Amino acid sequence: MEDNRETLLINANIEISAIALQAVVENAKIIAGRDKDGRYRLDTAQKTGEMISRFLFEKDFESYAKDISNYQH
Repeated sequence: MEDNRETLLINANIEISAIALQAVVENAKIIAGRDKDGRYRLDTAQKTGEMISRFLFEKDFESYAKDISNYQH
């Protein structure tokens, strides 16, 4: 992501659907391809984190986080 804002890398437990995770894994495998031994060499957890970070940036999570009404269930 190209942006001038300061960002931090955090570890968080989040809940996503199994279908979403399956799609990330399948698509990441397609993009990465197999190595000479037929194995996939990719970190799907890292790719999932990258995708979620990009989604939060594009959907303006910063504004969402600033709105106090979003902290109530």
